Amino acid sequence: MKNLLKALGPGILFASTAIGVSHLVQSTKAGAGWGFGLLWAILLANLFKYPFFEYGSRYANATGTSIIDGYHKLGKWAIWLYFLITLGSMFFVCAAVGKVTSGFMENLFGIDHGVGWPMSTTALLFLICGGILISGKYSMLDGLMKVIGVVLLITTILAFVLALINGPLPKTADFVPANPWGVSAIAFLIPLMGWMPTAVDISTWNSLWTIERIKQTGYRPKLKETLFDFNLGYLSSALLSICFVTLGAFMIYGTGKEMGKTGDVFAGDVVGLYTEVIGSWSYLIIAAAAFSIMFGTCIAVFDGYARAIERTTELLFFPEREQERLKKSSKAYIIAIILLVLG
Repeated sequence: MKNLLKALGPGILFASTAIGVSHLVQSTKAGAGWGFGLLWAILLANLFKYPFFEYGSRYANATGTSIIDGYHKLGKWAIWLYFLITLGSMFFVCAAVGKVTSGFMENLFGIDHGVGWPMSTTALLFLICGGILISGKYSMLDGLMKVIGVVLLITTILAFVLALINGPLPKTADFVPANPWGVSAIAFLIPLMGWMPTAVDISTWNSLWTIERIKQTGYRPKLKETLFDFNLGYLSSALLSICFVTLGAFMIYGTGKEMGKTGDVFAGDVVGLYTEVIGSWSYLIIAAAAFSIMFGTCIAVFDGYARAIERTTELLFFPEREQERLKKSSKAYIIAIILLVLG
C-alpha cells in the first residue's frame, strides 16, 4: 500500500485534466440538448481512446522514458510531426480552456466580464497559472489536484444520486424531443468526442507525468501499480462524464431552460444544476469546486504542453550529452510556460 501511494498521482492528474471542458461543458450540453441521445458517443469515445492513453503510462514505466522519446526512435520525421502538431494546437487549446475557466472564475467571484478589457480575467488567470508552475511545478500541481479532484468527485456523485432519486424535471407541454441524428447533433459530436475524455495527443503527458512522479518520490513502481493509478483516474473520468450527462438530461432537457452562451452565465447555469438538486446552501461550495477543477485543468494543460515542448526541443535541437545538462535545468520549461502565456 505504501508503494502504491507513491505511484498515485499521474492518473489523478490526467483525470483532473480531462474533467474540464469535456465534462463540465460538453457532457452537460449533451444532456441538456439531447437527453441521453448522445450518451453512446461519450461511452464509445472513452472506450476507443483508452489504449492510446494507457500506453503512455505503460511505455514510461517499461522504458523509463516518455513516448516523445519513442517517437524520436522511430525517426526525425515522427518527432518533427509531433512537434508541429503540438505547436499548431497548443495556443488554441490553452485559449479554449482559459476562456471556460475564466467564466467559472467570474461566476465565483462576481466579476463583470464586460467591465474593462474583455480578456482581463483570462490574462490574470494565465499569469497566476504561469506563476504557480514556474515557482512550484509538479509537486505543487500534484498536491493541488488531489484535493480538488476529491471535492468535485464527492459533490458530483452526490448531485447525481440525488437527481436519480428525485427524477427528471417535468417537460414543457409543447416539448419535441431533439433528433440525436440531426445536423446539429452530428456537428456537436465533433467537439464532444474530440474532447472526450481529452485530445489523443495528450497521451504523451501521461508518460511525462509518470516519469516526473518517479523523480519526485524516488520510487520506480511496478507496472501494475502504474496501471492501477492510470485506470483509477480514467475510470473516475468516465464515470463523471455520465454523471454530467445525467444532470443535463434531468435538470434542463425538455424543461424550456437554455444554458447561457457567455462563460460566466454558462458557469452559473452549471453550478445552478448542482444547487437545484443538493440545495441552495451548497452554492458556494459547488461554485468553488467547479472553478477549482477548471483552474486545475488550466494549470495541467499549461504544464503538459510545457513539458512536451521542453522534451521535444531537447531531442530535436541538442546533442545527447547536452540533453543531460538541460534535464537538470528548468530554463527550457520556464521559457515554454512564458511562451504559452503570451501566445
